[in-house]
Amino acid sequence: MEKKYILSIDQGTTSSRAIIFDTNFNIVSIGQKEFNQIYPKPGWVEHNPDEIWESIRVSVLEALANGKIDSKEIAAIGITNQRETSFFWEKEGLKPVYNAIVWQCRRSSDICNRLIKQGLEDRIKKKTGLVVDPYFSSTKIIWLLKNIPEIRVLAEKGKIVFGTSDTFVLSRLTSGDIHATDVSNASRTMLFNIRDLSWDTEILKLFKIPAAILPKVMPSAGVFGYTKGLDFLPDGIPISGIAGDQQAALFGQCCFDEGEAKITYGTGAFLLTNTGDKIKASRYGLLTTIAWQIGDRVTYAIEGSVFIAGAVIQWLRDGLKIIKSSKDVEKLADSVPDSGGVVVVPAFVGLGAPHWKKEAKGLIWGITRGTSDAHIAKASIESIALQSNDIIEAMEKDMGKKIKNLKVDGGAAKNDYLLSFQATISNKKVIRPQITETTAMGAAMLSALGVGLVKDTKTLKKRFKVDKEFTPSLKSLPIKEIKYRWQEALRRV
Repeated sequence: MEKKYILSIDQGTTSSRAIIFDTNFNIVSIGQKEFNQIYPKPGWVEHNPDEIWESIRVSVLEALANGKIDSKEIAAIGITNQRETSFFWEKEGLKPVYNAIVWQCRRSSDICNRLIKQGLEDRIKKKTGLVVDPYFSSTKIIWLLKNIPEIRVLAEKGKIVFGTSDTFVLSRLTSGDIHATDVSNASRTMLFNIRDLSWDTEILKLFKIPAAILPKVMPSAGVFGYTKGLDFLPDGIPISGIAGDQQAALFGQCCFDEGEAKITYGTGAFLLTNTGDKIKASRYGLLTTIAWQIGDRVTYAIEGSVFIAGAVIQWLRDGLKIIKSSKDVEKLADSVPDSGGVVVVPAFVGLGAPHWKKEAKGLIWGITRGTSDAHIAKASIESIALQSNDIIEAMEKDMGKKIKNLKVDGGAAKNDYLLSFQATISNKKVIRPQITETTAMGAAMLSALGVGLVKDTKTLKKRFKVDKEFTPSLKSLPIKEIKYRWQEALRRV
């Protein structure tokens, strides 16, 4: 049977999705399954690994059924994933030993504070490119090993392993044969030396983390392993591309050249700029990360992460209940000409780049008797762009030059007001591609490269198509006043 499709597994923060592409990278079908968010304590966030695996199984079966595709027609599989979320499971049997600790979880704040007080932050940042924050995997591992004694015992005996969700999914797809990750995901653990391209022995010793629990690190494109023993896919399909979701989106947006940038508006918002083979150390609160590795060539990026972006719209729906579905927010916001002076700072899990305020709390500021739900909705949309703009300004300072264009993707990229406001507040052209599923697209492209379905990135770039461009146009907005109010609100969180 002809192998004519690429399956992209997108294991996200709130759902898992399976997107099937043809070999020209057109979407053929999609399957999706949400899973539960677990909040054991304020500031703690967990996922059930078995529920995540089942969500992948269901979404793959749904995608195959929707596209009327025989699973034997799948030529390759790519994986992209929520990055820093930490999974722990038995080496034999693959049984989870604890819930996955999600990237949003703040339980390891005290551990981070101790590391900073010990004067270790600069050394860690130089090696890993990351600031010391609960966001990253290492302090989640430290917390688990310290607080669940039986897991420490199992780890030291070599009976359990650690991985980000790509590693967990890869392990399950191969029935435990492969325990591996790619460089982009490894670079998000705060354990990986982005210069030496290896797990850093000094940091592992400092953190008392057994090296044996860590996965093998491989390039982002290439055969990691083959499907085995599944009830929803045949044996022998190569898993040939892996990248963390934001790096995959940068790749899927065809930002292959130094200086090209993208924003993904998902649960959080993530701005990455390709810095080529150069490691850019940030002076303004951003992160240095590995974008991808193809063959021996490593591409780096500078990154800023907004913890709460699309999630603020979910909060309007599920918390305040001022909209019934996320798509209703634009209509509600359009019913008023501006935010009425209201500023929303959605620091529900602290503030990320460039502020890095771990203990920050959310804020609605500037409310008057005339404030309506529409003003709050508009201010919530604007908060996504304002947080992103803080990163853009910091990034331009670090790079010493302006970013000309921003390619955008993610669920909120469908919101025209958000993109118009982003273009205006940042004074940039904002480009929305025809296919906004660029995270899954990036994983599919990497997997295609990994098995030789395409030759190089030049071939891929020719297939990029623009849906709409947004230029600075909301001239009636008092930009200086909006930025001033935003900074005043940030001071108060």
